[in-house]
Amino acid sequence: MKAEWIAVDWGASRLRVWAMQGEDVIAERVSDNELGNLNQQGFELALLELVEDWIGEAPVNAIVCGMLGAGLDWAKAPYNTVPASPLAQSLVKLQSTDPRLQIYGVPGLGQDRPADVMHREETLIAGFLSQNENWDGVICLPGPQTKWVHISANEVVSFQTFMTGEIFDFLSSTSELRHSIGAGWDKTAFFDAMDETLSRPETFAAKLFSIRAQDLLEVQGGEMARARLSGLLVGVELAAARPYWLGQQIAMISADSLMSVYAQALERQGAPVVRHDEKAMTIAGLIQAKKHLASPTHTVH
Repeated sequence: MKAEWIAVDWGASRLRVWAMQGEDVIAERVSDNELGNLNQQGFELALLELVEDWIGEAPVNAIVCGMLGAGLDWAKAPYNTVPASPLAQSLVKLQSTDPRLQIYGVPGLGQDRPADVMHREETLIAGFLSQNENWDGVICLPGPQTKWVHISANEVVSFQTFMTGEIFDFLSSTSELRHSIGAGWDKTAFFDAMDETLSRPETFAAKLFSIRAQDLLEVQGGEMARARLSGLLVGVELAAARPYWLGQQIAMISADSLMSVYAQALERQGAPVVRHDEKAMTIAGLIQAKKHLASPTHTVH
């Protein structure tokens, strides 16, 4: 089996590749190679390891999202400044030592004030807009770094990033709270904690230590502590992101488990959410990006 072209989604902790025939996926593979474990030459080798049997002697195009502009990336490329369409400019041609691969990267989006960047989410947004023409509203993309993105006239007008997921991982695994955080989930504890910081975000730091104190006083278990930490963090995020979601049409793109948490949190505030599958939007966006190969590209090293 040979691919007509290859779609590549390379995040901070996972590499996904799809063998494509036109707009149809004919095969998929996943690797957990992390950016921090690879040097510049390692990126191409890691990609070839997954796709080598999909390519023949003739050059095959590989369209990559998520790799440009991250600081630990394959090559440096300028961000497209918002307001702009998610695929505002031509693709960036990456240096490849293997003549069988022609590798092109999707540039990320940048925002001057307040300073913010995205590299990967622009492709998911492009996939969403390709299936929802003339859609205006806000797209929420939950993840380790959650994005809130204002869309109007098929352009990204502005966006804001919250490191809620990364903060949760740090607090639950490295801080004093690690001694109290257990497995499982308590939905009531999550919503109670979320309501506390959504209404009074200034109490966030004090509420955090109460998680540890309640454990020491034996009034809660690890399951409740975990849900409570998540709720406090999501509540603070929703309080700060209120201008994005209040009174807006909201679409959400993420993996199922995290999307459910955010969607339920918003719906509790009377903000209905339309959920969209991350994988489907990624593939749709890479298909849109491939169409830009008809435009001139520039090469980066």
